[in-house]
Amino acid sequence: MPLMIHDTLAREKRVFTPRDPERVTLYVCGPTVYDYAHIGNARPPVVFDVLVRLLRRTYGADKVVYARNVTDVDDKINAKAAREGVPIGDVTSRYEAAYLEDMARLNVSAPDIAPHVTDHIEPIVAQIAAIMEAGCAYAAEGHVLFDVSSYPNYGRLSGRNLDDMIAGARVEVAPYKKNAHDFVLWKPSKAGEPSWPSPWGEGRPGWHIECSAMIEQVLGLPIDIHGGGIDLVFPHHENEIAQGVCAHGHAHGDQAHGEYSRYWMHNGFLTVDAEKMSKSIGNVLLLHDLVQSMPGEVVRWALLSAHYRQPLDWNQGLLDQSRKNLDRLYGALHRAAAVTAIDDGPPEDFLTSIEDDLNTPGAMATLFALSSEIERGMTAGDLDAVAVAKGRLMAAAELLGVLQSDPAAWLEGDVTDALRIEVEALLEQRAAARAAKDWPEADRIRDRLNALDVVVMDGPQGATWRVKG
Repeated sequence: MPLMIHDTLAREKRVFTPRDPERVTLYVCGPTVYDYAHIGNARPPVVFDVLVRLLRRTYGADKVVYARNVTDVDDKINAKAAREGVPIGDVTSRYEAAYLEDMARLNVSAPDIAPHVTDHIEPIVAQIAAIMEAGCAYAAEGHVLFDVSSYPNYGRLSGRNLDDMIAGARVEVAPYKKNAHDFVLWKPSKAGEPSWPSPWGEGRPGWHIECSAMIEQVLGLPIDIHGGGIDLVFPHHENEIAQGVCAHGHAHGDQAHGEYSRYWMHNGFLTVDAEKMSKSIGNVLLLHDLVQSMPGEVVRWALLSAHYRQPLDWNQGLLDQSRKNLDRLYGALHRAAAVTAIDDGPPEDFLTSIEDDLNTPGAMATLFALSSEIERGMTAGDLDAVAVAKGRLMAAAELLGVLQSDPAAWLEGDVTDALRIEVEALLEQRAAARAAKDWPEADRIRDRLNALDVVVMDGPQGATWRVKG
């Protein structure tokens, strides 16, 4: 079936048709590098990594251009650098490196392009000037602001009515603003903050303009797909559309939104134990900590376990189940380790699921079905069937970015040689006791294995094991 994408703007699933199949373009809003990313920040890169893998399989790896930006100038970055008494580059390089390391642990492929704001100040200034020339922005007290009243389609992406937004505004409006919802394109820098020259004075870009300018610079307009978290629909992506369209004089065209991005995709919110993450509650979970304490694939599986557009509640039960699911799949691969896989690609039911707006739960169900085929084939001694099922499982898992570790190493975990020797000896004694129907001895050995925090998984070809957790 063709790839179907739920387009936030259209509010329905649409067949994906790129502007140019020879150059499919995708942009996803990336990190603001002032601290470690929290687990909610990890959902977009994992979700859109699956999409990129699928697009590359469909159109060719060399025909997909994926850009994920890095925001390396921002109020929070400035504040952290000031507290530490270092240039902002010291802060941003440190946390960008940590972010990339954490993404690698999640098997997230690197983007083709990672544009940084500080490398694109000139294109940003040029786009602001174009927006002003189009009559959609104005300068005031060292600021340049976008005039939302100049863009009739403002609010269309988020489904908000501008008149209602203005009437319902409850925030103090800066005296230099014409309208409460006008937003900053350029702002003056405070003393000691990084700044760049512009026709409106020394300063730096506002938040929203960076993406519009970098998208045009590195990908060209219109792009095929723009992705990000649902929290970015308003105001960030709403403002992106407005300024990106107005910079090219399309403000009043019927197809104005399509002049910027052909499809918009947004993943749902992530909560922790059914509560929104908040520093005041103290439930902010840092990805950097999670991937130090558990395999990155467990985190990735958990993030993909719900459909990307649905809310996802992060809790210990989700992580435990994710580990069990991966153990089951790795167990099948381990028991079929001696069988050479036949590579004929993912099965049709897997592709049907994943091409239906990235239905990862449906795709995961196919992985379990394939692991069961492997187990049945091993039991029956049908190694040809095992080779086919193993090949399909590995091909499907590659698209999801899982099962990328060595099965034996995964199941055993990080263990010492002494523990491995002891466990293997106990398993031999256990097998002998069970063969002799010496159940008290088998129970004694089981208790010893439990005391060592070892999980034993029995299969047709014998027992495999791993350390708990």
